[in-house]
Amino acid sequence: MSQFTKRTHTCGELTAKQAGQTATLNGWLDNVRDLGAMAFFVIRDFYGVTQAVASTPALLAKVRSIPIESTIAVTGAVVPRESPNPRLPTGEIELIPGDPDDIEPLSLCLEQLPFDISQSRDSREDLRLKYRFLDLRNPVNQSKIVLRSRVIDSIRRHMRSQGFLEIQTPILTNSSPEGARDYIVPSRVHPGKFYALPQAPQQYKQLLMVSGFDRYFQIAPCFRDEDARADRSPGEFYQLDMEMAFAGQEDVFAAIEPVLYEVFRENTAFDVTLPPFPRIPYAKALSKYGSDKPDLRNPLIIEDVTALFADGAPPFFQGRQIRAIAVDRFTKTRKFFDTLGAYVKEQGGSNAYWFRLDDSGAVSGGIANALLACPQSVRAGLISMLGLQPGAAVVLLAEDKETITRLSAVVRSEMGRQLGLIKEDQFKFCWIVDFPMYEKDEETGAIAFGHNPFSMPQGGLEALNTKDPLDILAYQYDIVCNGVELSSGAVRNYDPATMVKAFEIAGYGQEVVASKFPALYNAFRYGAPPHAGVAPGVDRIVMLLAGEPNIREVIAFPMNKSAQEPMMGSPAEVTEKQLRETHIQLRRAEPAPLAQPT
Repeated sequence: MSQFTKRTHTCGELTAKQAGQTATLNGWLDNVRDLGAMAFFVIRDFYGVTQAVASTPALLAKVRSIPIESTIAVTGAVVPRESPNPRLPTGEIELIPGDPDDIEPLSLCLEQLPFDISQSRDSREDLRLKYRFLDLRNPVNQSKIVLRSRVIDSIRRHMRSQGFLEIQTPILTNSSPEGARDYIVPSRVHPGKFYALPQAPQQYKQLLMVSGFDRYFQIAPCFRDEDARADRSPGEFYQLDMEMAFAGQEDVFAAIEPVLYEVFRENTAFDVTLPPFPRIPYAKALSKYGSDKPDLRNPLIIEDVTALFADGAPPFFQGRQIRAIAVDRFTKTRKFFDTLGAYVKEQGGSNAYWFRLDDSGAVSGGIANALLACPQSVRAGLISMLGLQPGAAVVLLAEDKETITRLSAVVRSEMGRQLGLIKEDQFKFCWIVDFPMYEKDEETGAIAFGHNPFSMPQGGLEALNTKDPLDILAYQYDIVCNGVELSSGAVRNYDPATMVKAFEIAGYGQEVVASKFPALYNAFRYGAPPHAGVAPGVDRIVMLLAGEPNIREVIAFPMNKSAQEPMMGSPAEVTEKQLRETHIQLRRAEPAPLAQPT
């Protein structure tokens, strides 16, 4: 239908102020409550809902002839409701059409709905993604995409206010070893050659600094062929990519902290960490929280008490790493520890050992007898190190070195959850700093980059030449909020000699650096400014603000866990003509040979 009666108001706009006026609404037929002699029907658009009433036989027949979720135009008188609904912005009024022509079908819903729009979130995810255009009609789902738009607008405003220039970088680029598998694109013009979609604009943003730009940012699409997680969408994601020339680590922190603070403050009623955000060294994060992504809403702290048992330990502690988590004013029963012990075993640990301090400050319960058999210095050391007061309880974990850090982290989180200690109405930011430059490959034992190969080592070239590689720290940093890593960043290694040496330690010769990263390596030979940057993930920011544990809920048209987009049917086969144009011949998997009869 090329001509239709256009709306005078949206479905979320009419109030008692418009009573007595005539209005036209355009929207979807949301639902009908048919009482026989009259029917209440609701029109829904992006802005809200408005109730209308059909009370004549002709009007009733017209409403009954229109399927739910059809689009309609309704013209009528705005009248006060006899029973107002205070929960709706339009709950004071209703629309009364005069004759059947005032209800105009625009586009009928011709198919049976796969789910009730208002209850779509209760449907299977594969069905929701296949009919995502229906799923997004649900106002709850729509609100996540609206929030995403507001967040991106806020990011842009605050970045520009600090003098950052938004610059787009290429989508078709070359493949480079950046940690994940590339999505590759065949070239029609250059047979046998391929573009790659950028895993991140890492090299381009550094080249912009070498080009003389001072402060760059963009809302950058990034493409990585990696498996899905609850906080990671397969295929593509977006990040606030930024870089600064003649800058170091603290300059980046000072620039991005106000942006993140304002973006969160504008989009939540929760308390947000005020800048400057806490800086936690990587080693301390592992020691005190068991993770380099600590949730600071949880006040529990892990303490390494292994050394306290050097002069005497219970048999179940001997030869193990021991960690303690103390809880003040503990009021739970023995059942809490039994449940926690079962959880530890589910997580691959031995047990959750525990004791309490009674009202007199004496050790009691749990492994109290085993501790009383230890030297008195052990008990005194525990009380002193953990700052224990009467009424406190302590959970101890005793595991091998490979298990203890991971297990401590999950037990800390579980205890915080069970004890109700996690402050759900806060966004707690922190920086994790001083990452190791290198680590030992668990399978080969070889030295490998621990984080970002383009990072500047602390101590520069001298540290690379004189220190044990495993003792070298890097100017690398992560920003974490409520236990979610939002971003990694680094001060860049802009000196060719330092870069070559850094890669050499990791087993790559100069020729590898020059061939794998030719543009960056070459550009640095023409005078590069010291520069640094960071790239917070937009999807994860929106996920946190929306309170959504599943990142796919904050993406308009996400892929499923298998990197498929069911609505469009991607990935899909292409025609033989397209394959020939791009000089590709498919190699089909050979079927397994049939077993020979014996």
